[in-house]
Amino acid sequence: MNEGARVCCEHGDAKKRPWYRTGLFFISLIPLALIGASLVFPALENFRRTFFEYIRMMFWPVTAGFLAGGAIDHYVPKTYISKHLAVPHQRTILYSVGLGFLMSACCHGILAISMELHKKGASGPAVVSFLLASPWANLPITILLFGFFGAKAFLIVSGAVLTALTTGWSLQFLDRAGWIEKNRHSVDVEEGFSIWRDILRRFRKHEFNHENFSKAASGVLGGAIALAEMVLPWILTGIVLGGLVATFVPEHVFHRYFGPTLLGLLVTMGLATILEVCSEGTSPLAFTIYQQTGAFGNAFAFLMGGVVTDVTEIGLVWKNLGPRTALWMIAISLPQVILLGWLFNHL
Repeated sequence: MNEGARVCCEHGDAKKRPWYRTGLFFISLIPLALIGASLVFPALENFRRTFFEYIRMMFWPVTAGFLAGGAIDHYVPKTYISKHLAVPHQRTILYSVGLGFLMSACCHGILAISMELHKKGASGPAVVSFLLASPWANLPITILLFGFFGAKAFLIVSGAVLTALTTGWSLQFLDRAGWIEKNRHSVDVEEGFSIWRDILRRFRKHEFNHENFSKAASGVLGGAIALAEMVLPWILTGIVLGGLVATFVPEHVFHRYFGPTLLGLLVTMGLATILEVCSEGTSPLAFTIYQQTGAFGNAFAFLMGGVVTDVTEIGLVWKNLGPRTALWMIAISLPQVILLGWLFNHL
C-alpha cells in the first residue's frame, strides 16, 4: 500500500470511531459544563468571558495550523522530512530552527504543524527545536516584539533561538545514547535521493483537473480533522485552566509577586505553565508585566514558559514523542530559561 493509500485508510478508520467515544468529546464536556454553570453562578461569569476571548484569539491561528498540517499530511512524503529532519546531524537542528523562523503560526498553530512533522518522520530533537523556536523567533512575532520592547526584543528572539538550539543538540546526544524515544514514523532514505528531482517528477505526472482537485481538498481536510482530534483536547485543557486562573486569582496578586527577583521569576514561570494564551496574546501580557514591574527577564520567562512548560505542549510531546523526551525537554530547556531570565533582570 502506498503512502497516500495509508493516509486515506487512517482517515477512514478515524471516521468509523463514534464521535461520542473520542477524547475531544469528553474534554469538551468540561468547558460546556462550566459555561452552563456560569449562567447560574455569577462567580463563573468571568470564566465564560475569558474562555470565549481565548477562543477568539486562537481560532484562526489554530485553524491555519490544522490546514497547514493537513497539507503536509497530504502532499509531503515521509522521505522529504526524514531526509532533512530525521538524520542525527547538528545541521538538522539548524534546519528545524530555521523552519520555525519561517512559520507564521502562533504557538497553538505550531503544535499542529509540529505533530504532523513528527508523523512524517522528523526526529524528536528536531520537533522539540521547532517547537521552542517557532512561537518567538518566527518573523511576524519578531516584528510584534520589536514594536513592544524595542531593541530589547533582540534578546528575547536570541534567547529563544539559543534555547532551541541547545535543547535540540542535547536531545540529539541523548537520542544517540538511547535515552529518549525513537520516532517510529521515520523511513530510510536511499542515498542520492533528491527532493527537488522528486518534486519535478511528481509535478510532470500530475494532472490538473477537477477530480484531482477534489481528492486533494478531501485529503487536506481529512489530515486537518485527524490532527484536530489529536491536538484540540490538549488546547481545550489549557484554555480551561487559563480561564480558571484568570477568574479566581485576584489581579493584585499578579502585580505583587512578579517583581525582578528569583521568586518573581519562578512565579512568572508557574503562571505561564497554566495560562493558555497564544503568542499574539501573550506578547502584550508580557509587556504589561515589564511595564508594571520593570522585570524584563520575567517578561522573557513568561513568553518562553508558555512554550517550555505549557501543559498543552508537554502533554502532546509526552503522548506523541514519548514521556522521556517530554521530561528531558523540560529538564534541559527550563534551567536555560530561568538563567537567561535572571541575567536579563540584571542587565
